[in-house]
Amino acid sequence: MHTIVMTGASRGIGRLAAEQILRRSPDVHLVVVARGTSGAQLSEELGAGGHQVSSVSADLASLESVRAAATEIRDRLAAGDLPPLRGFVGNAGIQYTNALTAGPNGFESTFAINVLANHLFVRLLEDRFAAPARIAITVSDTHFGDFRHNLGMVPGPVWQSPDVLARIGAFPEPDTATAGRTAYSTSKLAAIYLVHEYARRLPTGIDAVAYNPGFVPGTDLARDADPVSRFVMRRIMPMMTLTPLATSRRAAGRFLADVVLGTTEAPTGSYVDRRHVTRSSEESYDPQREAEVWETAERVIAAYVD
Repeated sequence: MHTIVMTGASRGIGRLAAEQILRRSPDVHLVVVARGTSGAQLSEELGAGGHQVSSVSADLASLESVRAAATEIRDRLAAGDLPPLRGFVGNAGIQYTNALTAGPNGFESTFAINVLANHLFVRLLEDRFAAPARIAITVSDTHFGDFRHNLGMVPGPVWQSPDVLARIGAFPEPDTATAGRTAYSTSKLAAIYLVHEYARRLPTGIDAVAYNPGFVPGTDLARDADPVSRFVMRRIMPMMTLTPLATSRRAAGRFLADVVLGTTEAPTGSYVDRRHVTRSSEESYDPQREAEVWETAERVIAAYVD
């Protein structure tokens, strides 16, 4: 038996990936991280049929809450209540309709959830991983910033100092949906930078991989959007999965499970586009930016890793 910790397993591709992981790997104990009491119901549903599933509560926008969740997992591992830790899946993600939404710690919530929460989990669990282990971070091909990858729906990233990106109002007209979507694509670029840093810095035997599901209509990623946009995403856009331009939720969940379980072979630091290892954008290979994101993330979480 071994343990995999997963965020973002409540809905969408994460829920489907969790079901796949449990079905295909009966020796997994899956720890789902979810807000409030929803994790208990989720673990009960996923555990049906004898699967080993438990939950830990966390609000990913709050670094205190993430620390508490990671500490609980550490304690359970140390006590032998959980089998050895072999995986972390940072699948949770959010896209807001502005760039002014702040979390409890004052950080812009897109950056807090899509970047800082994953980093704090990785750093607090780092010494508890039993090699071979894999960290899988869900990213997005919106970081390319071109029509081919975002179909004109999400602006490309606008890079700035990570200290600026971590704060509200980092983009022009920050109260607009365009700014919120720019914050999203930029946060995913930052996540790829961190994956490259993990590949350099984590101990041998702990691999880190960035997973891109492609455009997946019908998820709740844009759940904070206006009613018309939500209707289009949930009812109209799913028809695009009949074309090569989009990925169905079921396929995206299966591809994520492939990455987590190692069915998709990927060296540490890789970018997996659906089921294939390939290169991310040219912009995403920048050692100076990678170091800057690492340094900022380390400084931000320093008070929570003592």
